[in-house]
Amino acid sequence: MTLWNAARRGLLAMLLLVPALASAAAATGDNDSAEYRLGAGDLLKINVYGYPDMSADVRVDEAGSISYAYVGQVAVGGRSARDVESLVAQKLITGGFIRSPQVSVLVADYRSQKVAVMGQVSRPGQYPLRKSSSVIDLLAEAGGIVNATAADEATLLHADGRKLAIDLFALFDGDPTQNSPVSAGDTIYVPRASQFYIYGEVQRPGTYRLERNMTVSQAISAGGGLTPRGTDRRATVKRRSEQGKETRLTVKGSDLLQADDVLVVKESLF
Repeated sequence: MTLWNAARRGLLAMLLLVPALASAAAATGDNDSAEYRLGAGDLLKINVYGYPDMSADVRVDEAGSISYAYVGQVAVGGRSARDVESLVAQKLITGGFIRSPQVSVLVADYRSQKVAVMGQVSRPGQYPLRKSSSVIDLLAEAGGIVNATAADEATLLHADGRKLAIDLFALFDGDPTQNSPVSAGDTIYVPRASQFYIYGEVQRPGTYRLERNMTVSQAISAGGGLTPRGTDRRATVKRRSEQGKETRLTVKGSDLLQADDVLVVKESLF
């Protein structure tokens, strides 16, 4: 097993655990809602302790406001749920409704702030930002990467057009510099991995994923190894340049393959 595959397997347990932790936090009323900045489309559940008739579900309108029967319009756009608790409580006091209200505001439906996770992940799509999130949080939300087809590097495209390359190998190996924070409107894209082709005297000719720093010997192993008649001493690679010109190279076992190489393993002369 390569270090890359070992790192991916090690992350799998973590990717499965992160959504479970997020669900548990939501169920216990964690402070995710307090960190989330409200926007149009979000649904809020307002409760006033001891006053069940004041409970209400209100949705943030396009102007970033809610309409709560007892206090009227309240501007909540860009504020946290905790900010709204204080706002509503103060309005109930100044309106003469309750002297010391205990107000709770929970986000029941996250609609306004989303991040897209696309490409080679288990569940591509848009995911709401329930809290301050990072690349690994969103990959977990999307069910993790598809090991068999995902490339070694992803792209984080910020809403303002800035692009950031994410080294997935380093990310899964615990490098915090690769676990960048994400914001509303961002897109995480995991492209398909590069491939190589192997033909000739190997057990399983065909197309395979090109692992990082993959050698000719490793490529032959991926193809099931040599046939009884095969040898790696006369292997060749067909390779295209960026200009599209094809060249044929004689290679040895320690040589590195490149994307879209065609490795041909020949029959032994003896």
